[in-house]
Amino acid sequence: MTRTEQVEIEGVPLLATLVPGDGIGLLALHGSIEGGTAELAGLVARRCGATSLVFTQPGAREPVHIPSPRMAADHCALLREFLRRVSLTVSLHGHMRPEAPRTVFLGGANRPAARVLAEAFAAGAPQFPTVTDLAAIPPGLRGVHPRNPVNLTRLAGVQVELPLLARTSGGADIPPDAVADALTAGVEELGRPVPRGAAP
Repeated sequence: MTRTEQVEIEGVPLLATLVPGDGIGLLALHGSIEGGTAELAGLVARRCGATSLVFTQPGAREPVHIPSPRMAADHCALLREFLRRVSLTVSLHGHMRPEAPRTVFLGGANRPAARVLAEAFAAGAPQFPTVTDLAAIPPGLRGVHPRNPVNLTRLAGVQVELPLLARTSGGADIPPDAVADALTAGVEELGRPVPRGAAP
């Protein structure tokens, strides 16, 4: 059942919307600023039966970007529930790097999971190349801060930084089908149990 919570962080009112599901979590911390991320989180979570948590700023003429590490769990009961409920987080963000208009940067502390998502993009959305080498990801997009919610679940997670072309289409916050399909395939792969005796 969908639940919402109104929270205030650094004087900014936000609406948190949680849709409970299984052990993978789709997170969109900046749903009103980084177009298409909220929509993509909800779509992929529904397809996979995963949990989603989206933050928006309804009615804000100029939404404020609060850095992820400052959106800590103590501000929001639904974020605390999300972090307890899921084992691994896929946190969706948007970037506007002019030198990388089609590049998807895959940061976060869970590097094996980042490589799983990179393989899914390579198979399903090769027009959006991925970067998993943290040294090659711009520092502000790496998502490795220990207070960043993407890293607070048991298995940490992957910060997916999507260019505008990979999260909107036709001037609307509608993610391209190829991106939604690739991300769905990657999340489904992450949710599969590891066979006994397999390397972690």
